[in-house]
Amino acid sequence: MPKKKKKNRRRSSKSSRRKKRGCSPLLCFLRKKIQQEKKKDHQRENRLRRKRKRIYIRTGNNWELGYFMGSSSIRELLGLGYWVQGFRCFPWLAVNFFLKDGLNVDSSTLQLLQNSANLPMVAKPLYGVISDAVYISGQHRIPYIAIGSLLQAISWLGIALLSPSSTSMLTLSLYLLLGNLGASLAEVANDAIVAEAGKSSSLSSSSSSELQSFVWIASSAGGAIGNLLGGIALSNFSPQSMFLFFAIVSSLQFLITISVRERSLDLPKRASNSGITKQLLQLSAALRKPEIARPIAWLAASYAIIPALTGTMFYYQTQHLKINSSVLGISKVFGQAAMLVWSVVYNRRLKSIPARKLIAAIQTTMALLMASDVLFVRGVYRNMGVPDSLYVVVFSGLLEVLYFFKLLPFNIVMAQLCPPGCEGSLMALVASAVALSFIISGYLGIALVSIVGVTGDDFSRLPRGLLIQALCTMVPIYWASCIPDGKKLAEKKE
Repeated sequence: MPKKKKKNRRRSSKSSRRKKRGCSPLLCFLRKKIQQEKKKDHQRENRLRRKRKRIYIRTGNNWELGYFMGSSSIRELLGLGYWVQGFRCFPWLAVNFFLKDGLNVDSSTLQLLQNSANLPMVAKPLYGVISDAVYISGQHRIPYIAIGSLLQAISWLGIALLSPSSTSMLTLSLYLLLGNLGASLAEVANDAIVAEAGKSSSLSSSSSSELQSFVWIASSAGGAIGNLLGGIALSNFSPQSMFLFFAIVSSLQFLITISVRERSLDLPKRASNSGITKQLLQLSAALRKPEIARPIAWLAASYAIIPALTGTMFYYQTQHLKINSSVLGISKVFGQAAMLVWSVVYNRRLKSIPARKLIAAIQTTMALLMASDVLFVRGVYRNMGVPDSLYVVVFSGLLEVLYFFKLLPFNIVMAQLCPPGCEGSLMALVASAVALSFIISGYLGIALVSIVGVTGDDFSRLPRGLLIQALCTMVPIYWASCIPDGKKLAEKKE
């Protein structure tokens, strides 16, 4: 009985306190719930801090990088964006066979169309300036990724609905231009996000390499899957079905992108939205700096000076050697896997090596593999017992992606030198310079094939063209001093 009285007294005291405070039972219940929610939020924030700390300990570089890698929104957005960017090889593999077998074009026309379709890539600096200066609904990165994915979906859907018998080269070219315009917009916005996130990571070389390696791995994974599925799909489905599939992938990217808010990415905030004129002035001021202008000029020249023979080699492998499309797909998968391995090895072992030495070594390796192609076309490896398909898978697949190996250390250098406020426009300028260089390289390749005398039925003079290509690849090494080394970067950072 005494215990019950105590309980009653406690209950009565609680009710009396409620009456004194003027608090109804419902109001007290709501207050208690609010306090519980605040406690849960506090516990959730503590768990997040511990998670960030664990990431910091694991990287061993700086706390900001750990915070970035712990942000799921930006990781998912960049992972998806760069994966789709790499997966674009899936429909383009079908384009080659669609032009060759469906429209019966020759190797020079195929290479001309491929390079001309890349013209929207040249305007990337303009897209970068617009992305830096023009905000859409308070955002200036995600809307452009969404617009780019939507344009790609429309483009590839239109190509999928075309009939090979009634398709004109002009119509196909316009659709390909539209698709590359969308891809350019998305790539510029994604590259700008990477550059901005690198800025928030105190610009240490290790943090920049972590970030660049992450998106590089995503792009390589997309390329590997795209080429693997492309080689299989070409043997079982029509090119139109492959175009339709990629249109669906682009549509899914559009839907996922518009569901993400830019504020969740924790990008550096700006004081005000600068206009396009101001962005152009900032970009112009950045390009007047020799440490920025000279590396970009060298990179562009190192690509442009090499006459590309991709169309001719494609016809040589498929028509002369009768290599199956699945072998070409496996070759591209091997190349993408090599890019994936390269990103991991660079991040773990090679990021301490100065970019100048690394890029010069890559350029030399490219020339050696091109010289190896001369022996391949002459049949030297075939006489040694090496099957043509094995050489195409390993060496041709590696040479195709070796062009892009030097972009990883180069982009890290540019991310460290990039002035605040023009990340999107400057990184877009680098991509534009590379795209323009590839177009010039393709046109030089068409001219070289014509001068040497290589046709779709006669490949006897192809070794001469490949030897000239290898010699041209060695020329930029003499001006590799245009690329800043590690000491200069450290001085600029200080």
